[in-house]
Amino acid sequence: MIIVMKPNAPIEERNKIIAGLEAKGFKIDLSTGNQAAILGVVGDTSTLNPHDIMVNDWIEKVLRVQEPFKRANRAFHPDDSVIDVAGVKIGGRQMQVIAGPCSVETREQIIGVAKSVKMAGAHLMRGGAFKPRTSPYSFQGMGMPGLELLKEAKAETGLPIVTEIMSADVLDKFVEDVDLIQVGARNMQNYSLLKELGKTKKPILLKRGLAATVQEWIMSAEYIMAEGNTNVILCERGIRTYETYTRNTLDLSAVCAAKKLSHLPVIVDPSHAAGLWWMVPALAKAAVAVGADGLIIEVHNDPEKALCDGAQSLKPERFAELMGELKGIARIIGRDL
Repeated sequence: MIIVMKPNAPIEERNKIIAGLEAKGFKIDLSTGNQAAILGVVGDTSTLNPHDIMVNDWIEKVLRVQEPFKRANRAFHPDDSVIDVAGVKIGGRQMQVIAGPCSVETREQIIGVAKSVKMAGAHLMRGGAFKPRTSPYSFQGMGMPGLELLKEAKAETGLPIVTEIMSADVLDKFVEDVDLIQVGARNMQNYSLLKELGKTKKPILLKRGLAATVQEWIMSAEYIMAEGNTNVILCERGIRTYETYTRNTLDLSAVCAAKKLSHLPVIVDPSHAAGLWWMVPALAKAAVAVGADGLIIEVHNDPEKALCDGAQSLKPERFAELMGELKGIARIIGRDL
């Protein structure tokens, strides 16, 4: 349920309503705009009669929310959320680009790629220390030593770290060392992990599952937010369809849908969507044009010898070219890059 206060309603009236609802066991999410405050009432609101609430003269209207997600719902928070990741703002006018290799392989590799993507204009650095792979015989990542190399690359370049968490067992270390914790597609519905992430204040990058609907995707964000962590960024990375030419099928309509339904920022991963490096530039441009708040792109200094996903990785020089092309598209739609 949503309670919209009248413009310039006294704060004491708003607080009185909040106190009354909290006394009945409801949780309240407060969103304040330029003119009015919106109270998001979370709980079993079937027991509340909107007409009883409307007796307060300072209430403009009371609305029931049909979607199962509440805190992630745009109705609860009409303005776009902007998530601060170590000083980099994701979700505002400025579009952000995350770039780096699929996995950390060597010190020279991750530091060299980090320097090249920063020079090209990337704002954050990605790199997998732990890698979920379809085959148990594939390279699984370096683990904690890989995270230490990411920290070295950050020290060299100043780029915030984005890397994927696989288990809550390493959460304390990730909270300490990682700037944006990524939840991969395979863990989108790992609700126990999502709840633990929700107990932190760390920004979370939540990738859409392989066959998840937009609503299921946002509901996973709700799991994190319900525990108190509102710093969630959605990531569309392609879904599984009957098409086999590409690795996945990039669903750009999901960007539009997610931004209509939710106030959370949405970024796009064209690398995992296509699985083919030569498709990445075109899909990245399309993502910018459709209104994504950012991109996460795989870049490798020697894709032919990459231990993971070399076929979808751009070489540093092609990534630099792409960044220049993306800036032009961003300007056309009134965004900065």
